[in-house]
Amino acid sequence: MNKKIDLTDAVWVKSDLSNGGANCLEVAFIEGVVALRDSNDVGDPDAKVLIISADDYRAFTGGITQGQRNLLLP
Repeated sequence: MNKKIDLTDAVWVKSDLSNGGANCLEVAFIEGVVALRDSNDVGDPDAKVLIISADDYRAFTGGITQGQRNLLLP
């Protein structure tokens, strides 16, 4: 199902490990899904945002937590 997600009120966060850097992945949990964007794109109306299900996000982050670091490689 393709559904337009309104990101107007999204609260974007990034990892504490980013140390305030400008080249980070930002995450927003909104309307039952997870939105991901590059922090360099903040304020760009044409920026691309990846929307995934909460289940897919948990599976991805869970795999990394369990040591499957190859999930980050192509």
